[in-house]
Amino acid sequence: MSHGSVDHGANAAYGAHLANDENPYHPFNSQIEWEVARWAKLRGATSTAFSDLLSIDGVSERLGLSFKNANELNKIIDHELPTGRPKFKREQVVVAGESFDVYYRDIIECIKSLYGDPDFARYLTFAPERHYTDEDQTIRLFHDMHTGKWWWNTQKKLDQHRPGGTIIPIIISTDKTQVTMFRNKSAYPMYLTIGNIPKEIRRKPSRGGHILLAYLPTTRLEHITNKASRRRSIANLYHACMSRVLAPLQHAGLEGINMRSGDGALRRCHPLFASFVGDYPEQLLATGIKFGDCPKCDVEKDDTESNTVPLHLRNIGEVLDALAALDQGNLAFVRACAAVGIKPLIHPFWEGLPFANIFQGVTPDVLHQLYQGLVKHLLAWLEAACGATEIDACCRRLPPNHHIRLFAKGITTLSRVSGTEHAQICRFLLGIIIDIRLPNNLNAGRLLRAVRGLLDFLYLAQYPCHSTETLQLLDEALDLFHENKLIFVELGIRNNFNLPKLHAARHYHLMIMLFGSTDNYNTEYTERLHIDLAKDAYHATNHKDEFAQMTRWLERKEKILRHQKYVSWRLAGGHQADPYHSRPPDMTFGREQVMTKHPSAKSVSLEKLATDYGATHFRDALARFIAQQSRGNDPAPLDSQALDVLARDIHFPFHRLPVFHKVKWCSVDARGHGDAHVTLDSVHAKPQRNVGAHLTARRSDTALVRVGMNAKDLRDFRVGQVRVMFTFPPKSIPLLFPPTVHLPTHLAYVEWFTPFPPAPDRNSGLYKLSRSLRGGETVASIVPVADIERSVHLIPRFGVIAPREWTSDTVLEDCDTFWLNSYIDRYTFSMFR
Repeated sequence: MSHGSVDHGANAAYGAHLANDENPYHPFNSQIEWEVARWAKLRGATSTAFSDLLSIDGVSERLGLSFKNANELNKIIDHELPTGRPKFKREQVVVAGESFDVYYRDIIECIKSLYGDPDFARYLTFAPERHYTDEDQTIRLFHDMHTGKWWWNTQKKLDQHRPGGTIIPIIISTDKTQVTMFRNKSAYPMYLTIGNIPKEIRRKPSRGGHILLAYLPTTRLEHITNKASRRRSIANLYHACMSRVLAPLQHAGLEGINMRSGDGALRRCHPLFASFVGDYPEQLLATGIKFGDCPKCDVEKDDTESNTVPLHLRNIGEVLDALAALDQGNLAFVRACAAVGIKPLIHPFWEGLPFANIFQGVTPDVLHQLYQGLVKHLLAWLEAACGATEIDACCRRLPPNHHIRLFAKGITTLSRVSGTEHAQICRFLLGIIIDIRLPNNLNAGRLLRAVRGLLDFLYLAQYPCHSTETLQLLDEALDLFHENKLIFVELGIRNNFNLPKLHAARHYHLMIMLFGSTDNYNTEYTERLHIDLAKDAYHATNHKDEFAQMTRWLERKEKILRHQKYVSWRLAGGHQADPYHSRPPDMTFGREQVMTKHPSAKSVSLEKLATDYGATHFRDALARFIAQQSRGNDPAPLDSQALDVLARDIHFPFHRLPVFHKVKWCSVDARGHGDAHVTLDSVHAKPQRNVGAHLTARRSDTALVRVGMNAKDLRDFRVGQVRVMFTFPPKSIPLLFPPTVHLPTHLAYVEWFTPFPPAPDRNSGLYKLSRSLRGGETVASIVPVADIERSVHLIPRFGVIAPREWTSDTVLEDCDTFWLNSYIDRYTFSMFR
């Protein structure tokens, strides 16, 4: 490896092509011209609309634009902006006497573009690493791709062939998608990314961590009348196109090529095919496996329901030997392929790729295997077992929460349910079926344990960082489902569980150890890429010879995005960013509490706090709080009776208080990837109010409140309903407290629930809570808002039949016993697991 100076960085090299040191926006004459061009290509309307705007008399003159319409702008982009990413090539592939167009880019130049992107320079990883949680190195961590065993094992193989090389793991994904709603027009994008880029950057389309590598032919080969022949020809067309695109990896992977990263450092890099990301049909197409079989291992079709049958990945050596039988004639070739369990593929794309093992490289697919697969099946099974009426009745009566989507019409009538909606349903599914009675008085315990096993597996599988311990929990969750799944057979809902997507769950443990956590290779990212790189591109065309227009539109957009990076670099003074030090994802999910600068209501009377906010015992609780705090540094807390005596003598020097209606928690860029702050959680305490003739119900969310010092001990937490968040008027503080008291800025009136029981429910794994009462009255306190840890969601104990008079707005008051919902997000799950 050799390090270049700053002048050899990617931005400096880009600037050398422009050859203009004076104007950072060149070839655009001014900042406003550059901003207009950027808006037109990234945010603007159609080319025709943009040209019409500029044709309005005086617009381009007043803005000082050198272009008068979209065509003139396109000429500047096409001829004067340097090429950031390679251009598309159009070639024809002939199958069964028909020729088909494939639009693709030079894969080596695409890899260089990603590897040399200045935005990624600080974050790239160049060598495999082993991460541990302890000094004795007994508990290993798996998160980004370089912490997995694949990179480590492949580096050893490469070093035996050519020592000192830097591996660039190639991650390929393909997925056919509809680009129109009604005309049945589709595109078949092929995406590329590299494992050197951290997963937090790769998974955000806005960061540009993926490149559209090709548009594959979408033909169904309808001119071939024999169905078996047509299917075989479609598979061979797919592999012929993929082979054309990936062919340069054969030489470059073995011998290496010198590449310069965005900071100017030069290394001998070996781009090696690592993993293939796709849904089940794409996995079958890529591997050549028959429908119903596992694309990774040789388990028999009738054994895919088993959790104990031994697993063996398909032997890539035997498969390559069978493919070599093509030279021995068609019959021998077909028999050889059948003997190793694959279709007769003519030169599949992975056949000649160095160190490639397609059966190992097929990665878990959380979106389609779990959310759109197992969860979809589970919902159908539960509807059959519990009845749609009661499931929907419970759904409609859940209390609101930041993480919970309220399905006003229930969930059983939904059609074309998306992965996002399945994820939302999973957040409350277990809690709403706890009390539902099964037909024939069958024991519901096994049903709850089966559902809990699947949900636990789903949540554990999505941890951003795994250890050998959490992988053990992953296996135990899957075992819990398999131990109890026969309840669905006894209910007459299933005959067997030979589902490829259920069997695929058995491979998650090994795949996480090989390639890192599942957010390294989720098909959800490519689904999002379809919008930017296929659907938006299609809508920008005139729908005639669309792929030529789509590729040109995309090239222009990428040029603008690349120029934007250069302009930002120039305006920052041409300095490289500070060095970056990689850290494992934080399993505590870093967040910060945020309150608004100004109160939501500047002055609310104490009477309204009781009537509109529901803070019935606010005066008593506040008096007790003032009495306790007025004692200053006295460490001994008073007992309840003594506190009540002191509280009687407290008189408030105010009748109104400033009130806040929300506290929220925002993400922290803990790993230094430049991630934007997003709201992760919130707690609302809103009053009832009249909107016209309609009375809007109050919203008083439940929250987890710290009452002790040990953040890992549930006994140091209580659940409370937050009715009011407020602050003292500044003038009243010296009248109520001695000057030595350090008063929290924001306070909350909280009505308590009972402490956590010693253990959760045996079947559901959820904690049961009820209102905390003293003398029949609600127990309430004033606590610092800073002690509110996060929101929690309580699911009412509905009973066999959910009371129809309960509503979502009032159920926290109507019901007296609740289940604490541990599935609202990953943080809550990890805390109550």
